[in-house]
Parts: sequence; C-alpha cells; structure tokens
Amino acid sequence: MPKRRGWDGAQPREDYVLSHLDLAAGDAVAQVVPMTADIVAGAETTSEKILARVLSSLEDDKAEDVVTIDLAGRSAMSDHMVICSGRSSRQVSSMAEKLSERLKTEFGVLCKIEGKEQGDWVLLDSGDVIVHLFRPEVRDFYQLEKMWVPTGDAV
Repeated sequence: MPKRRGWDGAQPREDYVLSHLDLAAGDAVAQVVPMTADIVAGAETTSEKILARVLSSLEDDKAEDVVTIDLAGRSAMSDHMVICSGRSSRQVSSMAEKLSERLKTEFGVLCKIEGKEQGDWVLLDSGDVIVHLFRPEVRDFYQLEKMWVPTGDAV
C-alpha cells in the first residue's frame, strides 16, 4: 500500500506538523512548523508548560523585573500573565519576536503581537499566557501589575 500524500500532493514530511489554517483572508493557508519532542510524543500542551517556556525565554533574553501573575479563577481570558522590562525598545521588540518564534516552534502556538514596531509596550497573547514587555519608563507610568497583584502575590 503506498504512503498517503500531503494536502499539496507531496510526500508528507515526518519532521514537520501542520500548525493552523488561516481562513481570515479568504484563502486557506497552511503553515508547518518543525516537530518537537512534545508534539512527537503526543504530549498535551498545558498553560504551565507554556508559562515555563515563556519564563525561560525571557531569562535567556535578559528580561528584567519579571513578574508572574496567576489569573486562574480571576479572569476568563487567560491562565497566567507575565510582566517584564527590557532596557530598550529594540530589546523589547526582539524579546517578543524570539518568544513568539520559540512558542511556535516548540508547541505550535501562534501568538498575537501588538506594539512590536514601537517597542515601548509589546503585548504577546499566546492564549493561555499573556506577556507584557515594557521599556522601564513606560512600565513605571502604567504600573500594570498594581491592577492585578495584591500586596505580596507576585512570583
């Protein structure tokens, strides 16, 4: 029996997996991302795994003053929120881009990113984890974590 062919008629690649179909533009666009151990093993992607990868990515990129807020039971939009700072607009934008690529590659999670062009305040929404990356002056101005963190709750 011959091997099944992919949606484009080509031989299926065993080292890639279909990430999503984007029908918003009126055309179905398939996107493939490399398979990782979690995908190959069929492991379930949880918000805790995504949070752990977000935190390690931010640490690798030298994010400063990282605050993690547990939103479970407090918000229907997400399970976790991460707030951090970068030293410059360029670093903030770069951290967001790298984090988005890492989540896409490792978990097949596509993130929505807002504010990357300016780099003052970048919002990255992965669904289960929302990440706010700020320049220090902008973070001090908005004080976003004060809205969500009662005294002593920051992790």
